[in-house]
Amino acid sequence: MSENDEIGDDWAAAMNEQSSASEADWGDALKEQAGASKNGQGFTVAEFPEFSEQKNRPNGPSADEVKLDVILDVPVTVSLEIGRTKINIRNLLQLNQGSVVELDRFAGEPMDVLVNGTLVAHGEVVVVNDKFGIRLTDIISPSERVRKLG
Repeated sequence: MSENDEIGDDWAAAMNEQSSASEADWGDALKEQAGASKNGQGFTVAEFPEFSEQKNRPNGPSADEVKLDVILDVPVTVSLEIGRTKINIRNLLQLNQGSVVELDRFAGEPMDVLVNGTLVAHGEVVVVNDKFGIRLTDIISPSERVRKLG
């Protein structure tokens, strides 16, 4: 008898032992289920815990549960969108230095301020100490942001 035959015999013995043990477990489970309390239609009656504790809680988190300190150091990307346009690849490849691309905004129109790609405000471009900046002119309310998503 080779080593492979011995391993095969060990596996066969283990599989037989497992199948007989699992059949016994299933049989016990079925007997236990049959003995469970049933309603008049033969179904087991479900029991659920009372939720009286949650009924007494006010809607929304309390002031103690809101901890803004946890998120204050999370970095976000703030970007300013001057305008957008759609252009064919053929026209894109023909652009060179000095080319003008028309955007969907008019001169003097407020710019969009995006935080991680989400519109949060409108503003105007300013120059301070030879650096560009933005002066916020309108903050988008959370309800308006939700409305624009749908």
